[in-house]
Amino acid sequence: MTVPKTTVLVLDTAEPELLARFYAELLGATTGPAPGDGELLLVTGGAGVVLGVRRDPDHVPPSWPLPEGSQQAHVHILVAARCLDEAEREAVALGARPVDAEDGGGLPGSRTTRRRYADPAGHAFVLSVVGEDLAPDSPRSDPPVQHRRV
Repeated sequence: MTVPKTTVLVLDTAEPELLARFYAELLGATTGPAPGDGELLLVTGGAGVVLGVRRDPDHVPPSWPLPEGSQQAHVHILVAARCLDEAEREAVALGARPVDAEDGGGLPGSRTTRRRYADPAGHAFVLSVVGEDLAPDSPRSDPPVQHRRV
């Protein structure tokens, strides 16, 4: 029998309260301490915990993307195509730094379908277009957050 488990991607930073607040505001989520672990803050959305943030006083922001094209783990945030520009404005207003953009060729009138950023602590994240099934009147109005390599 398998023991029940759950997973969460944890980002290290020298200022966990600020980074947790950044992601909570960007994702329309809440943040608070993890039960039984005062060193871990959890960013929680409507579908549950989506991200953890832990204090590391020696945190050094990662370099991404590396000139050699090497990739590393990053947060991948799915956004309806019609909302990509607005999601970008929100991210930048909250302190994200644009890193790169990629034209996937599938979005008429838009310059890109995938946009890469560094969060205020330097961690990589991507806003990536998904289908229009994420319309505000659909039952799944909050895009799910997925963690994967692209």
